[in-house]
Amino acid sequence: MALLVNFLFIHSLLDIIDQLTRATTHLKTQTQVGCNGHPEFCDRKYANITHIATHDAPFVGVLPMENQNVDIPTQLDAGIRFLQAQTHRNAFGKLSLCHTSCLMKDAGLLRDYLEVIKSWLDTHPHEVVTLLLTNGDHRPVSEFDTAFRQSNITQYAYSMPPGPAGDPNKWTLNSWPTLGQLIASGTRLLVFLDTRADQVKVPYILNEFSYFWETPFDTLDPRFSSCAIDRPVGLDRFPQTVQQRMYIVNHFLDTRLYVAGSPEVPDRRDAGRTNAWEGKGGIGDHVGRCAGMWGRRPAAVLVDYFDRGDSLKAQRLLNRVL
Repeated sequence: MALLVNFLFIHSLLDIIDQLTRATTHLKTQTQVGCNGHPEFCDRKYANITHIATHDAPFVGVLPMENQNVDIPTQLDAGIRFLQAQTHRNAFGKLSLCHTSCLMKDAGLLRDYLEVIKSWLDTHPHEVVTLLLTNGDHRPVSEFDTAFRQSNITQYAYSMPPGPAGDPNKWTLNSWPTLGQLIASGTRLLVFLDTRADQVKVPYILNEFSYFWETPFDTLDPRFSSCAIDRPVGLDRFPQTVQQRMYIVNHFLDTRLYVAGSPEVPDRRDAGRTNAWEGKGGIGDHVGRCAGMWGRRPAAVLVDYFDRGDSLKAQRLLNRVL
C-alpha cells in the first residue's frame, strides 16, 4: 500500500511539474472588430457559427480534475465565446460550480462566476457569449434565476420571442437571429440549461435539448470515432427534428488516472494532439467526420485545455474566417 501511495504521489507531482513548465504564454487577445472579432459574423445566424467551447470552463489549475489552464477572462480575451460549466448545490444550499461534487472541486458560487462574465461583457460591447450550464442536482430553475439576478447579468440575456413565434417545437435553425441583431438589441448572452429549464417561468434560461443535441462524451477513445446522437436519448427517431437543432461535438478526451479501473480524468498530457487541427482524432478529423455524417458543421466543439493545440485556429477554419 505504501508503495502504491508513493507512486501516486510521484505521478501527480511529475504531472504538476510538467504543467508548470509548459505554462500558457502564447495566448493573444482577440481584436475587437465586427461581431465576435469578425465582420463576417455580423450577418450570420447564431446557428451558423461554430464555436470552440471550453468544457468545464471554471475548473482551472494543474490538479487532475481541472479542465482548463487559464481563467475565464483570459479564455474570453483569447476568443472563446462559449463556456460550459457544471453546477451543484454546496453545503450552504447555494448553487456552486462544482466538479461532480462540491467535495471534489468547488470553484465558487454561480453568482460570482456570472459577475465575472458580466464585467467582461460590460467592456466588450460587440461580443456575444453563450453559457451552457449543467444542473447536476436537478435544482429548480428559480434557483438559477436568483443567481442570475443577483449578478445583474440578466440585462444581457436573450429570451425567446413570446407566443407561437418562440415555440421550441416550431423553432428552426433559420429562426435564430444574427450576431449583429443580438448585439444591436443588447441581448448578447445566450443561456442554456440541460435539465429543469422552464421558459414560461424564466424565459431567458433556455432548455438545452430543445435547441441542441450532443455527441457522446467522457470518451477514452483518442480517435473520437462516434458522431452519433448521445443526448437527448431517442432523438434519432425524429430525423426532421434532428436537422432543425444545433449540435455539440464533445471533443474532450479522458484517461485513466493511473491504472486500469482507476478514476477517469481529463487527458491533459495529450491535449496538444487532441486539440490539433490535423491528424487522426484531431479537431479537424472529428468535426469533419461529424459534418459529413450530418450535412453541416456543429454549433459548438467542447474541448479541455483549449490553449493547447490548435483550438482557436480550428475555430477560424471551421467558420472560414481569417
